[in-house]
Amino acid sequence: MSDMPEPVRIDKWLWAARFFKTRALAADAVTGGKVELNGQKPKPAKTVHPGDRVRLRLGPYEHLLTVVALAARRGPASEATKLYQEDAESRTRRARLAEQHRIAATAFAHGEGKPSRQEREAVRKLKGKD
Repeated sequence: MSDMPEPVRIDKWLWAARFFKTRALAADAVTGGKVELNGQKPKPAKTVHPGDRVRLRLGPYEHLLTVVALAARRGPASEATKLYQEDAESRTRRARLAEQHRIAATAFAHGEGKPSRQEREAVRKLKGKD
């Protein structure tokens, strides 16, 4: 018996690390080019090993990860975070981008729902359609 853990597919590892809700979504992300393994675009069946570098794009956010441990089964979130280590630079970049999105959302806030009858009449008067 060896101490080497059993190799795990990258789609299965991403699912076990709780980056995706299903393995199918993880496989689609790998196939779609959202995942890089050691600087290359892998196929979903590519195996990962401890020490591998994973770059993962989820929406506008990018995660730079180092594989620390392998898991073929999905467990609780506290266990999933032990499977990888995220770069500090990646974490700060993601936090900065999230803050920019939050500020942009407040800057372009829309009205508060449907206009009232008085507001609609005021708009009609401004447009000259009285």
